[in-house]
Amino acid sequence: MRFFFVFSGLKILAWKLRSIYGIMGLSHIFRRIKMNIQREKEFVSQYHFDARNFEWEKENGTPETKVDVNFQLVKRDVEAHTTSLIVILTFMIVFENFVISGTISQANHIHGRLIEEPSEFDHDEVEELARPCLTMLNRLTYEVTEIALDLPGINLEF
Repeated sequence: MRFFFVFSGLKILAWKLRSIYGIMGLSHIFRRIKMNIQREKEFVSQYHFDARNFEWEKENGTPETKVDVNFQLVKRDVEAHTTSLIVILTFMIVFENFVISGTISQANHIHGRLIEEPSEFDHDEVEELARPCLTMLNRLTYEVTEIALDLPGINLEF
């Protein structure tokens, strides 16, 4: 078991306090303190717009909408007190007549915090880390659907 505080001026970040001691009431206090994130450019490794093949779906099943956010630890620099990781957004979003799918990633350097496991991030922190990739997905989808359908683009709501 580990209990770890990082002091940064007057700000105190609690790490694993809730999971170790089962304290639920303090999480909202610590969530107000934003992570110090240095972001690199988003990287779109795949983006597909595919018309649905209903004959194929009859035999193989209907695709399901799924959006996953995963993290890959790149480096934990104890001396600099920085964790570098890659946010990986994989998605398949099913519409009536087409499916979009792909992978978007972004390298992030979190200063002032050492991360060992992705489970250490709370829901708000995961959203904060994933937001640029989700924004890129929304932008790509809007532009591609506007061109492909010759209609106003589709805005995804996350």
